[in-house]
Amino acid sequence: MKTLTRNTRETRITATLEVYGEGKAEISTNIGFFNHMLESLCKHANWNLKLQCDGDLEVDFHHSVEDCGIVLGTLLKNLLFPIQKIERFGNASIVMDEACVECDLDLSNRPFLVFDLNTAGKVGNFDCELVEEFFRAVVINAGISAHIIKKRGKNKHHLIEATFKAFAVALRRASAKNETLGIPSTKGVL
Repeated sequence: MKTLTRNTRETRITATLEVYGEGKAEISTNIGFFNHMLESLCKHANWNLKLQCDGDLEVDFHHSVEDCGIVLGTLLKNLLFPIQKIERFGNASIVMDEACVECDLDLSNRPFLVFDLNTAGKVGNFDCELVEEFFRAVVINAGISAHIIKKRGKNKHHLIEATFKAFAVALRRASAKNETLGIPSTKGVL
């Protein structure tokens, strides 16, 4: 378990993350839909997360969403690296009614994001394009290579929620302990 505080002129964030938890979340970003997505992420990744974000919501939600991604990515990096005795690779396809999103990832320490999901428009007052910004911030700061691909679907709420759940399940699988692997790389280091 680690705690990180990040204060800028745009956001003030404190988060405590336990990667191997029970899926318990205490989230407060003052962005209802984003809270719901982070709670879903925690549930399906089996994380315990306490996160408090006070951001410049009078501007828009961008700074809060991106900075939460920076904080979560940094915490993940601090908790998982150096990588050893875990699976390293994970994938999941998650269905929500008509929607299906796939996430494949590698805890490679080489950040890269392929994000193939149409995120135009809004869910309530949440700008859907912020989903990509969140995941870009997470993977860059965590050292994860992730491919997040829409397989099918139309409902934006379903697609975004399936995205968070697919990432969560893939990450849970990639970070699963495996005592026989040692360092899961032929290079001997990640």
